[in-house]
Amino acid sequence: MLCIVLIFAALLSLLAFKNNKPGAGQRKSYACGEDVKNNRIQPDYSQFFPFAYFFTIIHVVALIISTVPAVNTASLSIALIYISAC
Repeated sequence: MLCIVLIFAALLSLLAFKNNKPGAGQRKSYACGEDVKNNRIQPDYSQFFPFAYFFTIIHVVALIISTVPAVNTASLSIALIYISAC
């Protein structure tokens, strides 16, 4: 089966379009259609990290509360103590 696929790929490569000369912008870096002067763009994450920290804490709390069994109040109190320690 592998031999059949390799032969088929070799035959189809004869039909493939081959461009021998590179275009004007083929060697330039691409950033969503914008011209990039420097390849080392460093975005500012100062607003992202507080939001990510809050998002993580809220999801950990939701995970703990949702996995506590409803029939046992002792485990609920342990979960609340754990959440308050975070």
